[in-house]
Amino acid sequence: MSADHEAPGADRPIRVLLADDQHLVRTGFRVILEVEDDIEVVGEAADGERAASMARALRPDVVLMDVEMPGVDGLEATRRITAGDDGPGGPAVLILTTFDRDDYLFAALRAGASGFLLKNGTPEDLIEAIRVLARGDGLLAPELTRRVIATFARPGGSVTSGGPRTAPEAALRDLTPREREVLVLVAGGASNGEIAAALHLGEATVKTHVSRVLAKLGLRDRVQAVVFAYEHGVVRPGG
Repeated sequence: MSADHEAPGADRPIRVLLADDQHLVRTGFRVILEVEDDIEVVGEAADGERAASMARALRPDVVLMDVEMPGVDGLEATRRITAGDDGPGGPAVLILTTFDRDDYLFAALRAGASGFLLKNGTPEDLIEAIRVLARGDGLLAPELTRRVIATFARPGGSVTSGGPRTAPEAALRDLTPREREVLVLVAGGASNGEIAAALHLGEATVKTHVSRVLAKLGLRDRVQAVVFAYEHGVVRPGG
């Protein structure tokens, strides 16, 4: 976060902006979220253009973003929000997606979204996803991780525009052997607890390693780390 934007915690609730063109859907989300003491809905937007402008004005911690909206859609709005002046310290975008729209998932990855929530999820899933993003972590459900991996398994598979890119060898060389191990496990969709168990480390230590990996590679969150690892050959589907 930037210096004048205090991180959410014990003294401040998580600030959430709702972006969906259906008023009843936004109302439902608001009712679910405002029951929680640590979450505050600070605004609602019915289209992507409004969502992007409200994100700049209100400086939420998390934007809950629908994809299909009139005018500027959720994907373009996500690009505008994640490309803002706040950079990595700006709002995290949580995209609503479905199993049968891989194009939305991959377009959202390209746009810089930090999380993906399945529309058939529960209120508890929504609340936990918002908390995860507010902590600065990315959220990619195991089902969606498998879809990303399957895409890379296809010849020429990539989720970014322009096809596979050349591996940034200098940045990868800067990783310690332990950090590279952590990156491989993150790419497999492992949680911090699962990484801790696999490497016989404490979760706090794992969190530190993950943060260092992201910083060294210039990545925003774990979601970007999954894509990076597969696109740059750190891990390979089925390997």
